[in-house]
Amino acid sequence: MKVLIDIKDNKAAHLLEVLKGLSYVKATTITNEKALLIEEIKEAVNNLNLVKRGKLKARPAKDLLNEL
Repeated sequence: MKVLIDIKDNKAAHLLEVLKGLSYVKATTITNEKALLIEEIKEAVNNLNLVKRGKLKARPAKDLLNEL
């Protein structure tokens, strides 16, 4: 299982040391930009699932391209 945790910078080093001390945990740090990208992708997938269930209305791709 993968878990994304947001930790204050001044507390992160201590928690990472604790996690690295557990043989069954692999801890890897990521940049803020990568964390934001992950959150945006999760939101996009959630929105797509809502569209598929008919709970959210989609926009035609042509309209999206015309905005660009």
